[in-house]
Amino acid sequence: MKICDLHTHSVYSDGTFTPAELIDGAIAAGLSAIAMTDHNTVSGLNEFIAAGEGKPIELVPGVEFTTADNGIELHILGLFINPETHYTINSYIDKAATLKEESNYRLVKRLQEHGYDITYVEILENSKGHVNRANIAAELVKKGYIESIDWAFKNILHKDYGLYEPPERLSSIETIRFIREIGAVAVWAHPYFHMTFDQAEEFLPRAVAAGLQGMETIYSTYDDATTEKAKEVCRRFGICESGGSDFHGANKPKISLGKGFGNLQIPYDFYERLKSLKNT
Repeated sequence: MKICDLHTHSVYSDGTFTPAELIDGAIAAGLSAIAMTDHNTVSGLNEFIAAGEGKPIELVPGVEFTTADNGIELHILGLFINPETHYTINSYIDKAATLKEESNYRLVKRLQEHGYDITYVEILENSKGHVNRANIAAELVKKGYIESIDWAFKNILHKDYGLYEPPERLSSIETIRFIREIGAVAVWAHPYFHMTFDQAEEFLPRAVAAGLQGMETIYSTYDDATTEKAKEVCRRFGICESGGSDFHGANKPKISLGKGFGNLQIPYDFYERLKSLKNT
């Protein structure tokens, strides 16, 4: 069976693989298609496409927008991004990027005040200029203050700990509309990661009305029951299934390209169906 991975990250956000390494790793893993979906940036997409020229794999240029709906953080993927829309995308996320950077500065300053010897300059140097909490956590690991990025997110970098102040987010509904306006395909990433089933049922009718075209039904952390629930929801709302490992390289070392924690299998026809929606 041909398989794919429609949700991965590179060094241009909080992954540790270059675009070329992502592609080569995907081929080695036996994938027939791979999407690169860095957080709130399209900076690596030209490199991604160039690195894949002549290689036996289909490439999906994408971006993962960090958004919010009624105060709940949601991640919306824009898949099959056209190169001519990069400037438009950058303009759309510019305000959110500024607010995110201010949030990063505040977090690093508070960590410094609590005795952690890290600087924003060092973090920038190790992150291709795009910083989020994973990059900050990676710096803390590198300096030997903590053992893992996962621990950081559950403890000192969790919003309830008091150091991290979430920035203002883009609107989920407006982002879905924006993705459709630029001719890309709008997919809700890991829908039950931030929302309960009941909250998702309230969000979905509004999201579909705004142009949502797909939802991840196969994801690294889903159990069988969650996957079946997501599949039923896609059938009921008439949207396509998608799936991804959310691969980050060494920043999520237990997750493998295309395989997640080892048993992930995302059918290639997910890629084909979503591709058919481009520019619709």
